[in-house]
Amino acid sequence: QVQLVESGGGLVQPGGSLRLSCAASGFSFSDYPMRWYRQAPGKEREFVAHITRFGGTTNYADSVKGRFTISRDNAKNTVYLQMNSLKPEDTAVYLCKLLMGREYWGQGTQVTVSS
Repeated sequence: QVQLVESGGGLVQPGGSLRLSCAASGFSFSDYPMRWYRQAPGKEREFVAHITRFGGTTNYADSVKGRFTISRDNAKNTVYLQMNSLKPEDTAVYLCKLLMGREYWGQGTQVTVSS
């Protein structure tokens, strides 16, 4: 069965960095694009970043463009989100998403940006 497991979240000061990982299993990882989303308390889930099957094309939400970088390692069945210059408004649960006939989500990893 499809499994997506996020990790790498934590508490970081404003201006700091974190690298999130999403380990995938149960499907042919390199056959599918992947996305990162986030959901802050009391807010709707929002798109963060997208990467195509072999990483040739990436897209970002305007709010993270220039600060976040999505990448993937198809040999490790893992997609990453490098987050730099973090701001308090980046505080959220970060989730990876697979669209394969239906949506699959991981359980998320909490990122808290606070001094």
